[in-house]
Amino acid sequence: MTYFRYDPMLLARFSTIRGGVILARGVQNGPTPPELTDAFHAEQQAVLSRLGDTPLSQLPSLAAWRRAFTAFGVKPTQYRSAAEALLRRLTKQNEIPNVNLLVDLGNLVSIRYALPIAIFDLAHIQGGITVRLATGNETFTTLDTDESDHPAPGEVIFIDEAGTVAARRWCWRQSEESAARDTTTEALVTVEAHHDTATQDVQAALDDLVRLLSHYTEGTFQTALLSPENPIFG
Repeated sequence: MTYFRYDPMLLARFSTIRGGVILARGVQNGPTPPELTDAFHAEQQAVLSRLGDTPLSQLPSLAAWRRAFTAFGVKPTQYRSAAEALLRRLTKQNEIPNVNLLVDLGNLVSIRYALPIAIFDLAHIQGGITVRLATGNETFTTLDTDESDHPAPGEVIFIDEAGTVAARRWCWRQSEESAARDTTTEALVTVEAHHDTATQDVQAALDDLVRLLSHYTEGTFQTALLSPENPIFG
């Protein structure tokens, strides 16, 4: 079974993409344990100290995502990559609140590397996920609401085999259906980048994710590093 793939037409336009993928089976999600809460808080303080007064737009990974968003017709200061949005929240509020074990673990690694990380509950994904350009006929349900709309033609989306959009504007926001819940036991985790050191940084983030997953939950973890030369996982 193919769990995740990049569409050839997408790769023709975005040849710099590097994607890390983890297939996590048998995990036990739920409330964030105190040890992870402490680790997440410590990471937030370390990131704030490291950033100082540096504008987020100057971070190579975030600047590359801004260029990608612009390339598919999205204003990157109106719709920000998930990593930039998370770091922006941290720099403005000095804290990122807990959600659940899997989400907090992903957010910890996301702010560490300034890379977008998504966690999809496979119980609500039909078949695998394809990253491709939208036709505009697809349907997306906004996270934490029951409101549905359609992506713009040419927008980059994550879509499953049933035609349900799992994420809009590449790494802007996940859907209501796909988000990791306390009941999640099988998940697909993605981390992506376009900048010059994307391969090394995505691999490092993957390694950290697997190490943290192995420490905080049971389960098995299968990983892959994808590129235009190796665009399919599964």
